[in-house]
Amino acid sequence: MSEFLHHTHFPATGTFSVGRLDPLIHSTLLHSWVTHDKAGFWLMQHLRLEEVEREYLGIAAHPHHDAYLGYFEGVPAFLVERYDPGHVELKGLYEPQQGDIGMHFLTAPSERHVPGFTRAVITTVMEFLFADPAVRRVVVEPDVRNKAVHTLNEVVGFVPAREIDKPEKRALLSFCTRARFEAARGAAV
Repeated sequence: MSEFLHHTHFPATGTFSVGRLDPLIHSTLLHSWVTHDKAGFWLMQHLRLEEVEREYLGIAAHPHHDAYLGYFEGVPAFLVERYDPGHVELKGLYEPQQGDIGMHFLTAPSERHVPGFTRAVITTVMEFLFADPAVRRVVVEPDVRNKAVHTLNEVVGFVPAREIDKPEKRALLSFCTRARFEAARGAAV
């Protein structure tokens, strides 16, 4: 495994890290995650291994889209996608601002329950994104039916703006500024 790009330690949960994703090396792992029943909102459950590999090779080659592998205590545990919403996912669906970055995350299926795990994952992802000083606001567009992620997003500072129609779903466009994230992060300590 190459070196990690970001680490966050939570005393009650453990250490979460973000590292580079290699579609050729990680495609089997990603396929098992994105086709799992729990990944219904990821919209990739029907894909074959080769199609998942091709999808992530396309992301790796895209100038406005990146994918990363997340780790819990050094073991792969979540997937992160970062994108420029003015060019990918939301092009033409909202007015992008300077410093906007889009984000998706997916936690891996697990039989082990770790209290606070998903909140630690999204906090780690947000810290990773805001580590770039050019990022002023994180933009997300989860499915309107995904109530669990809406609640989680609000916990880390996202504010819903409006529902939008994307080709694959009706989505809840939401934003989180650096200040809102820092306030939410401070409130959780």
